[in-house]
Amino acid sequence: MLTMKRMTLILCLLLLAACGDPPATPPDAGADEQPTGQQLFVSYDDRVDTLLAKMTLEEKIGQMTQADQEFLTDEDHIREYYLGSLLNGGGSDPVTNSVEDWRAMVERYQRKAMETRLGIPLLYGVDAVHGHANVAGAVVFPHNIGLGATRNPDLVQEIARITAEEVRMTGINWNFSPSVAVPRDDRWGRTYEGFAEIPDLVGEMGLAVVRGLQGDDLSDPSRVVACAKHFVGDGGTVEGTGITLDGTTYPFDRGNTPLSEDELRRIHMEGYFTTIPAGVATIMPSYSSWNGVKSSASKRLLTEIVKEELGFEGFLISDFAAIDEIPGDYKSDIATSINAGMDMVMVPDRYEEFFTTLKELVEEGAIPMTRIDDAVRRILRVKFAAGLFDDDWSPQVDASLADSLGAASHRAVARQAVRESLVLLKNEGATLPLDKDAARIHVTGPGADDIGMQSGGWTIDWQGAMGPITEGTTILEAIRDAVSEATEVTTSADGTGAEGADAVVVVVGERPYAEMFGDDLDLELPPEDAQVVANAAASGVPVVTVLLSGRPLVVPEALAASDAFVAAWLPGSEGTGVADVLFGDYAPTGKLSFTWPRSVDQQPINRDDADYDPLFPYGYGLTY
Repeated sequence: MLTMKRMTLILCLLLLAACGDPPATPPDAGADEQPTGQQLFVSYDDRVDTLLAKMTLEEKIGQMTQADQEFLTDEDHIREYYLGSLLNGGGSDPVTNSVEDWRAMVERYQRKAMETRLGIPLLYGVDAVHGHANVAGAVVFPHNIGLGATRNPDLVQEIARITAEEVRMTGINWNFSPSVAVPRDDRWGRTYEGFAEIPDLVGEMGLAVVRGLQGDDLSDPSRVVACAKHFVGDGGTVEGTGITLDGTTYPFDRGNTPLSEDELRRIHMEGYFTTIPAGVATIMPSYSSWNGVKSSASKRLLTEIVKEELGFEGFLISDFAAIDEIPGDYKSDIATSINAGMDMVMVPDRYEEFFTTLKELVEEGAIPMTRIDDAVRRILRVKFAAGLFDDDWSPQVDASLADSLGAASHRAVARQAVRESLVLLKNEGATLPLDKDAARIHVTGPGADDIGMQSGGWTIDWQGAMGPITEGTTILEAIRDAVSEATEVTTSADGTGAEGADAVVVVVGERPYAEMFGDDLDLELPPEDAQVVANAAASGVPVVTVLLSGRPLVVPEALAASDAFVAAWLPGSEGTGVADVLFGDYAPTGKLSFTWPRSVDQQPINRDDADYDPLFPYGYGLTY
């Protein structure tokens, strides 16, 4: 059995290899033995098999069951059902949403798990997809679309490291990140979760996130288990194949991706080709289908490709109630998914039914014990690698992380990410940078003083929200801080009142959304926002438009009415990064990671199209 010191050495060697240095062979390894990231997990198999041999069927099924803490009808169910995992879904928070209550909640649940016969700790998951943004006061980083525009994987790795630290401060040890989707149609509501429309950049950035979250020692109390998602082709769904919920049809989300296997690999698998060899511990299959078969039901995808071909030795975790969408009744859904290769199932509110039904399926012979043992072995491998069985492991948060949430040093990195993510699309007459000593600057628009709008979805709540929902600096506040004492900053809501100012900054864009609720066949600026830009332009002073959005929008009138136009994406909590660029403290360096279309009729439009004729091409971005 390998020691922790030796395991750390192996993973360090891996990281060096991934950076281009030749891998070294450990002193006692055979001549043909080359350590890989996935060998970190199989190295624990002796310990795993010893524990596995002690487990009853019920204890094994419990390890395969993940419930949302919000739907626990009794906290003792953690012990009674031997639950292997809990999660906080979007908005599934303790009542106060304070960091102290987060920590106390997770520690309480962990202690319940430790009361079971074998004392197997929980893996506890959360969607910290742009910082630990469920938690009030955490740093909110730009969404992935903005990070893709930075072209800076070192920065993205540091963002992931900080996110891991803030997640661990609340007692949580598993982050459902990175998204390595390759969005190919911007009308999809999850476009902002993708780094780029091009596979290579997605693979590079996804790898950086895994390195930042997991580090070189997964048992480090400041690191978390990562999860590459959503396998596979979620960014390739076509219009009209999405889901219908409560009578409303969403045209793209959870839809079908009709591609040959060669095309699926070439476009949508790069993020797995990079993260699996680097040791990503978990992978989440997609809600979407590939050629009409749900990913959660595809043995070809889950077993033959991920596990057998790509050598993935961690475990697969289904998306939120995703198996419910497999055709058939609930019992057949479970059998189909588990037999296809799913290892742990996210059953937020049906954990009791899932537990009982899976047990029946095994007892009836519909699911072989070999499949159950394989799933549990994979789950336990990750728990061992994450240090949950170490002698000094405790459900309590490491004291070194006590003051990390929202730390000034973390906000400084977020500010850097914001300024590097901004893409300058237009700058007629050298309107930008603005003069800090100007007599008056007028600031207007719904996004000017709204931390919720600039943060977008997956912030405090699943869908996000408008208003002062968390701590941070709005763009208006940042402008006020940036200008000289002699400069007057005036404001309005509707774009009026700019007459006589040296310039007017207009902040407009999309309202917060997540997942299917962002599916949009028009991609136009809201009419009330278009009117704000028109009102500002009517003042006759130079107009600087800052667009907050989760994807390129069709904005011909606003673009024409503006002297300067900045795509700010969803920058998060640190509006100071926007002011840094507007006033020239940082010359813009961001480059489009998504093509900007002339009209919505051009969607889907991507860099490698044969008839490529965008308004702004992939990679476009001006500077000063």
